[in-house]
Amino acid sequence: MTIRLTVAQALVRFLAAQHTERDGERRRLIGATWGIFGHGNVAGIGQALVEYADVMPYHQGRNEQAMVHAAVGYARQSNRLSTHAVTTSIGPGATNLVTGAALATINHLPVLLLPGDIFATRPADPVLQQLEVPYAGDVSVNDCLRPVSKYFDRVHRPEALIPAALQAMRVLTDPVDTGAVTLALPQDVQAEAYDWPEEFFAERTWAVRRPGADPAELAEAVRAVRRARRPLLIAGGGVHHSRAEDALAEFAQTTGIPVASTQAGKGSLPYDHPQDVGGIGHTGTATADALAREADLVIGVGTRYTDFTTASGTLFAGDGVRFLNLNIAPFDGHKLSGIPLVADARSALSELTEALAMHGHRVDDSYIASYTRDKTRWEQRVDTAYAADDPGVRPSQTQVLGALDAVVDGTDIVINAAGSLPGDLHKLWRARSADQYHLEYGYSCMGYEIPAAIGVKLAAPERPVWALVGDGTYLMMPTEIVTAVQEGIAIKILLVQNHGYASIGGLSESVGGERFGTAYRFRADDGSYSAAPLPVDLAANAASLGMRVLRAKTVADLRSALAQARAADTATCVYVETETADTVSGAPPAQAWWDVPVAETATRPSAVKAREEYDRHVATRRRHL
Repeated sequence: MTIRLTVAQALVRFLAAQHTERDGERRRLIGATWGIFGHGNVAGIGQALVEYADVMPYHQGRNEQAMVHAAVGYARQSNRLSTHAVTTSIGPGATNLVTGAALATINHLPVLLLPGDIFATRPADPVLQQLEVPYAGDVSVNDCLRPVSKYFDRVHRPEALIPAALQAMRVLTDPVDTGAVTLALPQDVQAEAYDWPEEFFAERTWAVRRPGADPAELAEAVRAVRRARRPLLIAGGGVHHSRAEDALAEFAQTTGIPVASTQAGKGSLPYDHPQDVGGIGHTGTATADALAREADLVIGVGTRYTDFTTASGTLFAGDGVRFLNLNIAPFDGHKLSGIPLVADARSALSELTEALAMHGHRVDDSYIASYTRDKTRWEQRVDTAYAADDPGVRPSQTQVLGALDAVVDGTDIVINAAGSLPGDLHKLWRARSADQYHLEYGYSCMGYEIPAAIGVKLAAPERPVWALVGDGTYLMMPTEIVTAVQEGIAIKILLVQNHGYASIGGLSESVGGERFGTAYRFRADDGSYSAAPLPVDLAANAASLGMRVLRAKTVADLRSALAQARAADTATCVYVETETADTVSGAPPAQAWWDVPVAETATRPSAVKAREEYDRHVATRRRHL
């Protein structure tokens, strides 16, 4: 039996019939489709979404990049078992997807991209928005998506959709290879009819694998842990992707091994768990970084070992330090010349715990006592950073976080990606639940927070969802506020105004750049941006887009506004002005280095001094072989 449909109609019907299953939980794979329509998709995918509105929910976006961020936020909150599709027109609509695709792929989060493409039949050449490449007639702007996609195909013929769509689903549901998947759809092919086999539309369930550990690798891992005297476990995002938090807690309780976390892994243990020692690396805690410097075994679970985690190769300084890498991806399992344990995080952690328990293995009590004391001291530093002696003054950024910390509980979800907030949050935030801390720091994309909050709220409608944004990232992409208002999605935005790029301003100062071009100020007589702050009113902007806005001038105002926002059932923004971008946030300084190259020769004293400091740190870098 066959069914006659257009390519676009067939694709929508196919997507509506795809499901995932893991641990007995079955989810629809493509929960909805985001779209902005132009001539490249309005008559194809657009018409198909109208035709099958009863089986494929639709969300209207305002910015193509933002639609991808919303889909990614939804996918992460859905434990990668469900995601959204995103359709755009050809040309600028399609190329606007590139940043979002890079973010999804770098963070190993599934999203399906359906950009329109130029005519496959080439009835006119060139057509509107076509990139003419003299040496290749089959190249379009969509080819920009190839390097940032885990799978890419251009559907030149109707029958080619069948293998392309099946391959797309395979990649979206693969815990190792998932990321952005792109099916480029020529606009004429989208509208072309074809007789499709009925089986193409049958419901399919894609099993998400949980591979266990190889016995030989597991045995070697057990030997490595038993030999270690000062082991440290680093929890990465793979712990959350695997839903391995309980297995990690059991491992930590059984062995006494302390657990530090990357930005993606924070919350793997709640902050008050006895073995949780906080963030690791450049933005980490003094407790975790001190343990890392003296560790003789580093157990990485679901981490990519980015430069922030390793302090650009300077953090793990112990003589003879070894690495045990539990990762479902062999590529990451072999990093730092480590002992690979290639398996699903939850499966392998449970196996490792059981094997160590058989030997009665546990670290020495003196080691536990030592890091427990250090953890207590760090929590006191957090208390100091959060505290505000005078509630009638304008808050620092850390006091803003302290005020938010006081009103949330384990059901709240806090989202951030860029600026100075990620560093403060990684050091200071007290994660109360496994998914409360939602930091996108694989790509650290300005503009991610607001659309991602929409996606998270769609996946968890009963929970309070906060987008934490500075003025710099807010100005990049406030457009999806309109979507939240239109759809009645009650996200909360905490908008921190510090008049510039605070994070890069501080970095610029540390590397001899003298904060050049990082402040939002008028030009002074010497041409620098050092005069009065700009008279922008971002609160008024948010209100003009339809959001309820609460202005807070003091710590006391902020506490009240946050409580009101948390209770609100409509999209609400809390606006607060902190110190300007050229003052510190109030957080403890970096506890480990990060490599940002400094001018090797310069005449300005700030750059000369910064280079001396740079050379001192570079000398401590090591390669682990």
